[in-house]
Amino acid sequence: MNTLKERILTIIEKNSRVDISEVAIMLGTEEAQVAEALMELEADDIICGYHTMINWDKTGIEKVTALIEVRVTPVRGQGFDNIAERIYKYPEVNTVYLMSGGYDLMVILEGKTLREVAGFVTNKLSTLDTVIGTTTHFILKKYKDHGTIMGKKKEDIREIVTP
Repeated sequence: MNTLKERILTIIEKNSRVDISEVAIMLGTEEAQVAEALMELEADDIICGYHTMINWDKTGIEKVTALIEVRVTPVRGQGFDNIAERIYKYPEVNTVYLMSGGYDLMVILEGKTLREVAGFVTNKLSTLDTVIGTTTHFILKKYKDHGTIMGKKKEDIREIVTP
């Protein structure tokens, strides 16, 4: 990968809404070069999508996020790919990672309630034939997500008054 594409990826990873003209100015290049590089990165499945980060706590909408550690028995000749695919096809599932350590897969999903998430784990995930164990962790509060500080503290702009 060339340096221009690497620099573009670094910029848009932090802000996918940045305008192509701004990227070109930051990199000291032409807009056409940036546009072409972005098209190539998308065509090569290097850029897989553009997402918006939302602080759901400020919306009043009930949403529960859970991290689920999953231990599985890999299938001979297929490893973890088939079970990961079966899991990521559920619409509730946002993310599936193959992990090293005490468990095999990390599954991240969202639901409206703790009960809904627990129901998914009990009725769908745990019933898959190669799943041998799960541990669920609920996210109670996000402090930083994808490099963005959530709910930044407001700076105290009051002046100090002394007698």
